[in-house]
Amino acid sequence: MRPFDYLRAESPDAAVQAAAAPETMFIAGGTNLLDLMKLEVLAPARLVDITRLDLGGIEADGDGLRIGALVPNSDLAADPRVRRDYPLLSRALLAGATGQLRNKATTGGNLLQRTRCYYFHDRDTPCNKRTLGDGCSAIHGVNRNHAILGTSEHCIATHPSDMAVALRALDAELELLSPNGSRRRVALADFYCLPGDTPHVENILEPGELITAVILPAPVGGRQIYRKVRDRASYAFALVSVAAAVRVEDGLIAHVALAFGGVAHMPWRDGAVEGFLQHQPPSPALFAEAASRLTAQARGFGANDFKIPLLQRTLAAVLAEATEVTA
Repeated sequence: MRPFDYLRAESPDAAVQAAAAPETMFIAGGTNLLDLMKLEVLAPARLVDITRLDLGGIEADGDGLRIGALVPNSDLAADPRVRRDYPLLSRALLAGATGQLRNKATTGGNLLQRTRCYYFHDRDTPCNKRTLGDGCSAIHGVNRNHAILGTSEHCIATHPSDMAVALRALDAELELLSPNGSRRRVALADFYCLPGDTPHVENILEPGELITAVILPAPVGGRQIYRKVRDRASYAFALVSVAAAVRVEDGLIAHVALAFGGVAHMPWRDGAVEGFLQHQPPSPALFAEAASRLTAQARGFGANDFKIPLLQRTLAAVLAEATEVTA
């Protein structure tokens, strides 16, 4: 690990002003950042410690919830209001990492995890995320865990967060603080970027900008399911995950929100598929057609071709469970 300067911020405003300097990053739980620094994938000249800031707590925000950026993943998953009104979020958090990591990892940091692509972590191989223009080693390399949706010729990496997939299905917003003192709210749907020609740009944060909270809207009711398909029963990243919030009224699907993990550069959501399911009587045939539409633009790269039928089957199974439809 290379030498770096360390600053403990005394206030959010002081933190963002300090972090606006070149080669400066925030550190909270450090569960991802420190690993990348040890590998010299990231080499910030200065770290701004925000762990002492008053950015914790979970409180009402109208009919929804405001979740502080420093709330540990374990505390968020165990909160009675989250378990009652947003069980999808609790289940997604408990599906990720170990108990020790969840105790340390923060809400804001979870959203900012970097990809777990092998080549991104290996400085001896080309990677456009590390050095734009070097090329993407994964496209013709070991790509079993890589993306099938929203890819580009420059990157096929996936976003690793389980929590972000749940928040995407729940229509969460982020509260951001800028170095100039201004605050803004951004829908999670608009926060992440697809790789395109700039795979090194993963989100819309400006230099020094800090996530201060996650805002959840009022609960939508119905059934919420998070299903994660992985290589082993625990402590593994998703090959495919599905977050679903579904409400059936009078025999028709009255509300459906679906988000997908392990398949794209960001938590993936397809409004056209949700629109197709809306106001329809649930049935296996309907679910199969929705799954086919979801993957119509999917592209495998050899070793990850299996993800296309896996995503189809997982979505159909989750919809059947959510609507209590049997084959």
